[in-house]
Order: sequence, then C-alpha cells, then structure tokens
Amino acid sequence: MVKEKVLDLANKISRVKRGSKKEVKPEHPEYRILEPVVTEEMAEVALCLELKKHKTAEEIAALCGKPVEDVKEMLYKLANDGVISFATKDGVDKFCLELWVPGVMEFMVVNKENVEKYPEIAECFEEYSRIKGGMFAGKIPVGLGLMRVIPIETAIDGESRKASYEEVSKYLKENDIFSVSDCACRSVRESMGEGCGHLKEDMCIQLGDAAEFYIRTGRGREITREEAFEIIEKAEKDGLVHQIPNTEGVGHTHAICNCCGCSCLALRHANLFRSPDSVRSNYVSQVNKDKCVACGECVENCHVNALTLGQSLCSKNAPLVQKEIEVPYDTEWGSDKWNPDFRHRKVVEEGGTSPCKSECPAHIAVQGYIKMASQGKYREALELIKQENPFPAICGRICPRKCESVCTRSELDDSIAIDEIKKFIADQELKAEHRFVPEKKDQKAKRIAIIGAGPAGLSCAYFLSVEGYQVTVFEKAKILGGMLTLGIPSYRLGREVVNAEIDILKELGVEFKIGIEVGKDVTLKELRSQGYNAFYVAIGAQAGRKLGLQGEDAEGVITGVEFLHNVNLNENLKMEGPAIVIGGGNVAIDVARTAVRIGASQVDMYCLESREEMPALQEEIEEALSEQIGINNSWGPKSILHESGRVVGVEFKKCISVFDDNGKFNPKYDEKETKIVKTNNLLISVGQAMEWGGLLEDSKMELNPNKTVKAEPLTFQTGEADVFAGGDAVTGPKFAIDAIALGKQGAISIHRYVNGHNLTISREREYHAFDKENLNLDGYDSIPRQRAVHVDGNKSKETFMDLRTTFTEDQMKKETERCLSCGATVVDQNQCVGCGVCTTKCKFDAISLVRKYDNSNVELMEMRPTIMKYIIKRKQRIVVKKAKNFFKGIYKKS
Repeated sequence: MVKEKVLDLANKISRVKRGSKKEVKPEHPEYRILEPVVTEEMAEVALCLELKKHKTAEEIAALCGKPVEDVKEMLYKLANDGVISFATKDGVDKFCLELWVPGVMEFMVVNKENVEKYPEIAECFEEYSRIKGGMFAGKIPVGLGLMRVIPIETAIDGESRKASYEEVSKYLKENDIFSVSDCACRSVRESMGEGCGHLKEDMCIQLGDAAEFYIRTGRGREITREEAFEIIEKAEKDGLVHQIPNTEGVGHTHAICNCCGCSCLALRHANLFRSPDSVRSNYVSQVNKDKCVACGECVENCHVNALTLGQSLCSKNAPLVQKEIEVPYDTEWGSDKWNPDFRHRKVVEEGGTSPCKSECPAHIAVQGYIKMASQGKYREALELIKQENPFPAICGRICPRKCESVCTRSELDDSIAIDEIKKFIADQELKAEHRFVPEKKDQKAKRIAIIGAGPAGLSCAYFLSVEGYQVTVFEKAKILGGMLTLGIPSYRLGREVVNAEIDILKELGVEFKIGIEVGKDVTLKELRSQGYNAFYVAIGAQAGRKLGLQGEDAEGVITGVEFLHNVNLNENLKMEGPAIVIGGGNVAIDVARTAVRIGASQVDMYCLESREEMPALQEEIEEALSEQIGINNSWGPKSILHESGRVVGVEFKKCISVFDDNGKFNPKYDEKETKIVKTNNLLISVGQAMEWGGLLEDSKMELNPNKTVKAEPLTFQTGEADVFAGGDAVTGPKFAIDAIALGKQGAISIHRYVNGHNLTISREREYHAFDKENLNLDGYDSIPRQRAVHVDGNKSKETFMDLRTTFTEDQMKKETERCLSCGATVVDQNQCVGCGVCTTKCKFDAISLVRKYDNSNVELMEMRPTIMKYIIKRKQRIVVKKAKNFFKGIYKKS
C-alpha cells in the first residue's frame, strides 16, 4: 500500500507537484528509497521543512501541530536515517531538506545498518542517478554539474590562470571541523554486488556543518585537518579523483570525495553517458609525445578512459580523413551515443601500440624502464618493472624474451637486448646496500594462504602483501622457489638470486612455512578454521611425464624433472657412462647440460622435431651444442632396452612429421628406419605433469583432462569460491613470466573476493600491437646490438656456476639508445575531465594539465535558469551544425 505522505515528501524533495508531468510516482526510486524507513507520521513532520532553509524543532512543531518532544524525536530519527539534515546555529539544532544528490541519497546509503536491512536503498540511489544522468546528458555546461572534479593540486601548480576554488587545500584550510566516511557510491556498488576493487572505507571528507552532521549521526568519524590532508595524499597515491558537491556557489562546498571511475555515480556521466562536461574541471590532459614512453601508467589510472596507448612512429598508410569525434556540445545526444559497456576498459587504440608491452605476458612497461635506464635512473626503472614483475633478477636470467622476438627494432636490424637491460637494472639492486621494498598499504585483517612457493605463488604473495594483507606461503619442499630452485639448474639461475628476490617478500612480512604439504599435513578445511579467508593454489607442474613404454621402470631411467630435482637437492650426485635425453624443449636441454656436469661421458638428445621445429629457444640450443651435447632430430623412441633390470639402450624410429595439417600434435613414423643407441642412463624429458596429492579431497574443485585445475579464465576462481589458482596448475607447463603474470591477477581476484566485490568488473587488459609492416622507418641508422661476452662451452660445462656476464654500464647505455620509442599515449581531450591523476603517475614529465575552460559553479538557486539558457543555446548549435552538414553533403554530391 502506498504511503501518501511519504509520496508527498518525495515530490517535495524533488521540487515538483503531485499531478504534474514530472511528479514522483510510487514506482520511482525517489519514493522507494524513503518507503522502508519513513512512516507517514515522520513524513508529515518532514513536509514542514524547506530545501536548504533551516528551522528549529519548535518552529516545525508549531507548523505541524505536534508536541515539540515528539517532533524532535522524529526529526533526529529522520536525520539518522539520512532523509533530512541538521546544523547547529547559535547553539541550536536546525533542520532542513536537502537535494536528492548530492544529499539525501548519499546520507541514506552511508547508514550501513539500514542498507543491510533494506538493500533497495542502494539500488534506488544507483537507479535515480542513472535516470537523471541520461536525462541531462549533454545538457550541463562546464562547471555546473551537481558534482565537479577538482584537479590534483600538484598538477596545476605554477599554472598562471588557476583559481583558488580549484585547489583542494583551499577547502581544507578554510574549515575547522572535519569528518571522514565511507564512499557512498562504492557502498552502493558493493551492496549491489558490483564492487570494483577500490575500497570504500574512510574515503570521503566532510567539512563544517556537514562534518558535524556526519559525526553526530554516526556516518563519519571526526578527524583533524592534518588527517584530512593525509587522506587526500593517500587517495592521490591510490590514483583516485577528487570531486566536490557543486551547489553552494563559487569556492564553497561541504565535502571532498575521492572517487574511481568504475564505481562513482558522478564520474559515470563521463563514462556511461559520454558527457564529461557534467563533472569536468577547467583542465584537460596534454601529452608530449617526445617525452612519452608508453609505459601505460597514465592509461591504466585514467578513470574516464580518455587516455589510450598508441604509436609514436609514422605510418606508411596514414588515414587520409580523420574521423570526426562527436560530442554532446553540438550534437543530439541519446542512448545511441552512450557507452553502456564503460566498465570494460579500453587501454589500447584500435591501431595498436608497442609490441614489447603488448606481447609480454605481464605487460611490463619495457619502453619505460629502458628510458629510465638510459638516464641512469636504475632505482626508478626497477620500481617500474616491479609494478608488474616482482622478480626482475630472476626473469633477467631465464625469460623467454617474447618482448624481444616482436621488437620493432628488428625491422631495421636486430631487436633490442631487452632482457640484458632488465638484468643489468636488477643486478644494480642486488649489489645495493639498501634494496627496494615497496610501500605497503594499510594493514588489513584478512589472512590469505598461498599454496606453493613457485613464481605464481610468490608473485601473488608479493602483491597481496603490498596491498596490506597477512600472507602465509605453504611449501611442501624444504626450500622455497618451486621450479625456480628445483627445476632450473643453478648455472642458469643461481640459488642466491632466487633467495635475494624472496628476501624482499620476507621484509614485506610474508610468512613462509616449508615442509608442509596442504592436503596431507593440513587441509583446506583446517586452514579455514584457523582464520584464513582465501587461498591461492599454485603448486606447479612438478612431476615428469613418461613415455608409456615397457622398461621405463628399469634402473637408470628417470624423468627429466625428477632428475633436476635430485641434482638441485644433492650437489654431490654423480653419473657414469653415456646418457640419452629424450625431448627437445628447454627443460630437456637443462637436463642434458646438467648430465654433462655430474659426470656423463657423453650426452645425446633425441627429439621428434626437426631443428627448426624444436620448442627450445635458439640460444639454449646453441649453448648445448657449445658443450658438445649431440642433438639428434626427427627420432622417436620405439623401445627401451634393458638387461638384469637396468637400462642398456634405446631403439629409435625415424619421425617423418610431428604435426598434422591442422597443427595438432600427431607424429608419424617410418617404422622401417630404426637404430639402437647404447646408454647407461636414460633421461625422459617430454613434458611435466601435476601431482595433486590430497589437496582437492572433499572439495568442489575439478580437474581438466590434462590434470590442471578448472578455473574461471578471467578471475581464476575455482569450484571453491574462496580458492583461486594460477601458474602451471591452471595453464600447464609455461614460463616463469607467465606464472608471475597470473600471480598478480590472482592477487587482484583475492583482494576483491575477501572484500565482497565483483571479480570481473574493470579487469580487462586487452593489449595488441600495431602493424609493424605499416611503419615508416626511413631515416633511422643501423646500430649494432650489444652482446654479452660469449661463454666458452668447455669452461661452462665444468661448473654449476652461472658464467654468463651482465652488460657493462657502457654497453647498457649504448643498447638503450637503440630503442625506437615506438609507443605513445594518446589523449581524447573531449573525454578528459581534468582530474590530474595521470600527471602523478607519469615518471617522465610527459603529461600535464592545461587550462581549457574558465567556468565556475553557481549557487543552487541560480543553477536551473543558467542550465536552461545553456540548453537553448545548445539547441541552436545543433541546428546550425545540421544545416552545415546538409549543405556539405549537397556540395560533395555535386
């Protein structure tokens, strides 16, 4: 049944009359938000109030003919619920009505108890702001929106035309009472199951009377001016946008909000409705392409998707006609112009951006750290790398160099030695007295368990620890590092390097428990009972695959993975006589080279693939050949020969093709061409497998046919809601950098999960490279690539030490000069709201704010007539533009 007085109140707050064309009806959000908490009697009292005009309880009691004490009780109840506000004037509380937004709806949403009981309160706030946003899209001039972006002050320091009302510090200095509360918009999104990962707690600052109201009604806690400045500083570090309620005239406001574009219902004007004038400041971003290195920091932190990554080099076939960007300023604007998928972020221009960043599994800012290294800013370069990859020293030694394989420079001569530059940068830190330990965010009470101390688990632990979580890593082996220490020989990756990178995690407070197998020594259920809130499973593919041939159980036969484990755990292991390695991948080469080092008299590799088809990296093949390891291509095992229970040889058959016409693995053999090779040792390195033990018992987690765990492709959530997975456990055997990239994504998912947020919103990082064949590379010199000193295979095979050298500083600087800086940020100034976040993220002084407008806000009562004048002028512009386009079309036809 409709509460008529409550409906009257909804109409009064809306400043419309019942029965009019714009009246609020029972199905509208303005009524539905009040209905759960306002009684008819309370509404009768509230109807005696006026918008922004304060009255005492005694004045209101006289108007509604009720006892003062009863009226006071209802007024304070209405205020606590957020339906009205009050302020203390001359020592007396006076009450008034507020706007829906900013005002009543925010007040109501920040009452946590009510929203928990009546989630429709949050839904109505979202619905109302969406309906009104669509109604006014394109019709609000710059400076007159109900909310307005205030630039980050450092972004406009020195700007000669800046005004004091555009400075956050002005509002903090001119007030004496401050409070901080949860962000109303993020509270709404979270209540609706649409939280984006940006936390709502202690985000919005109230000033003066509003602060007193929030403190007394329990919506916020009192803070000092110094604490308010600290919150502003923290928000800027987190890349959030400052906004103020914009209805109180020039230089006045009652709050400073710290917002994110993925949840803010005001910034949604710029994003969903593509109508940034509704919220923008007087500034827009400007990119200096000569300084920009396409690191992507500004792009990934832009809350309105005004920045994207593109290219800086000229194209052979540049578009002849630049497509005109439509804006609501002089264009009819409706839902056909909106972007309903705005929370799916676009980070790259349609034409693509630099291949190195695009093809790196972790999308590291390669161009950025190369530029910093060229300037001798090694610490800054390392920090930039570690935003995506916490283990640059490790990757500098074992990375598959996907970035190099697609480097634009290779179109001229040789690709940039990206990995060698990264290794140089990382090694500077390893030598430094004080190593870089990232600043941790505020400590959070949630406890996270990581299962597996390999690259994926360690990466996830790193990023969660930086986020402030209490992280414990469980590892069944007696040493940390997973396949980094057990599966990679020390002549490629020294144990000291792995330990040095792990030490940073220890300094961050990550706890390690080694020699504990989850599923055997402790179960997931037991860990939950101990207070762990979420889990990351990253156990790796630590078992070797067999061939399925008789004789594999003979003495002297072992899988390559098990062999490497044994050697890495027992440096005194010895091998006698010749050895055969079956396999042609990187692990097989590691196995062969290790066999040489522990005494094998001769090592020969046999693989199905031709030399060109071998999956091993070319440099790994060359290193094996330099150590006199024989590589025999296009041979597959037919049988294992053994005598008295010990292997004595292998019979091989000729492989004539490995893949079928569809590229699927389907080897074919010439059974007539065979040969027998004698050996004392057979090392089978044809792949890796998963060993789950009891980890999955009594759980809803399921396995794929290849024994990897089933997980959602974007969030990596498994069949158990609180269990996420990554690394080889999800993908099967891949490289360390792939696992590291998934570790960060796992950390993002866990952060969202434990805070009750949506796991998918604003998660996409869809990078793609530009067409290198369409680049104009005329005029560039051919500069030879720097090379690390060649390691003599006769010397390297005698030791487990890594004899490979790092670039000298002179080599590194010469190599960085070869970078073409082929990527750059592109800014759409029509979409930019001038928040300045991008300027705080750029390490290259390549992006700045410039003043484009000179508009200020007006008092509430002046807003409506001012906006109406703007709407009339806009209609005139639309008519003129249509006429121009009409005559232009006739001219073209003629």
